[in-house]
Amino acid sequence: MGAKSAQLQRPKVLRVVGLQAIVTLLVAVGCYLMTDPVAAYSALLGGVVCFLPNLYFAWESFRHQGAQAAKQIVRSFYKAEAVKFGLTAVLFALVFALVRPLNPIYFFLTYVVVQVVHWLSPLVIKR
Repeated sequence: MGAKSAQLQRPKVLRVVGLQAIVTLLVAVGCYLMTDPVAAYSALLGGVVCFLPNLYFAWESFRHQGAQAAKQIVRSFYKAEAVKFGLTAVLFALVFALVRPLNPIYFFLTYVVVQVVHWLSPLVIKR
């Protein structure tokens, strides 16, 4: 057994975030084609508010690997989750403070759809 076989494969979290980004774009394009530009960019922003903090979490929390880095791994998970929570709150506040007009129905529906993609992604993405 070589050194490569002793390492664990990193989770495919970036694929999950990529899937979230694709779903965001598909929903936004669908809204544009079936409704209006306000619904489209509202949906786009709802998806971005959901997947951007997840991208940060995936990037930050899986930087360290291996048994010797166990403390760093735990620390990076806690830090990444705290920043993800804060980033989500800031993005929500920025959208509602700065974007006019905004269709909150499309914004929140897309946010929920993209979040559900995160929950259901293990069924779609195999190791």
